Amino acid sequence: MNRSWIWLMAAWCVALAATLGALFLGEVMGMTPCLLCWYQRIFMFPLALILGMSVFADDRRGAVYALPLALGGTAMAGYHGALIAGWVPKWWVPCGAGPSCSEQRLEILGGVQIPWLSLLAFAAIALLLLTYLRKTRA
Repeated sequence: MNRSWIWLMAAWCVALAATLGALFLGEVMGMTPCLLCWYQRIFMFPLALILGMSVFADDRRGAVYALPLALGGTAMAGYHGALIAGWVPKWWVPCGAGPSCSEQRLEILGGVQIPWLSLLAFAAIALLLLTYLRKTRA
């Protein structure tokens, strides 16, 4: 096992924590996610599986497969964060029926809203994967 494995392990830990956090909010606390939160889950949940398998197999290909998911999730979470911050016009909101994408009320860790945590998680995963891939360049 090479020393750069720690970067892959860290990316998996972030993805696993984000996945478990999203499942806790939805299934235990009963919070229905908005449409953009669902899209972010579509990017995050496979990351926990792909990176977990890659970590335990010590396989570089998992990081290659996971990077587009992390970058797509970063873009989606960035858009959601811009929507929450009011940087995106209200008419450009994709949500219809169900919870509002622009009216997030849940704040944790001293006022940080969930879409910002999602953006932080995706960006951290992408940076960790890029670092890992750079260090394991063939």
